[in-house]
Amino acid sequence: MTQKNLMMIETEDTPNPATLKFLPGCAVTGERPSADFADASAAEGRSPLAVALFALAGVKRVFLGSDFVSVTKDDAEDWGELRARVLVALTDFFQKEEHALVEEAVAPEADISPEDAGIVAQVKELLDTRVRPAVASDGGDIVFRGYREGVVYLSMQGACSGCPSSRATLRHGVENMLRHYIPEIVAVEPVED
Repeated sequence: MTQKNLMMIETEDTPNPATLKFLPGCAVTGERPSADFADASAAEGRSPLAVALFALAGVKRVFLGSDFVSVTKDDAEDWGELRARVLVALTDFFQKEEHALVEEAVAPEADISPEDAGIVAQVKELLDTRVRPAVASDGGDIVFRGYREGVVYLSMQGACSGCPSSRATLRHGVENMLRHYIPEIVAVEPVED
């Protein structure tokens, strides 16, 4: 009789009380981009892991990061019971050693004019090095959606999507930082996925 290795999955609270971050101790998307699924239909054919999690009553949104999974619950659901069901589903999935993503779930990016390419490159570099690691530690991601006439368009994903403090993070944290380093930036606007 063979025994599967026991998997220890850690959980962390996020600033969004409706979202928990699960750390399975292994790669989830690995080097592939993160993936945010707003509902079960968005996960169909793209992520067997997200499909398995949406099969649980009370799961409202699933975000897959490089080494974590953020699950957002329905307001009527209690984390006491749902946390245990999510842990079982994650353990079952990762013990099968399947891929969390079938294909890369990359959202389309707006066309960038050639004269804005330098500014966009600077914005993306700052997001990747200074913002994304902090947002990931809270169970989410920030995604560049476009730039036009001094305005940067970004979307928050995972635990940060719908979080009460996400607008403040964009306005006071990200916008101030980008304006400090790139004088051409005048504002940051959120884009809902």
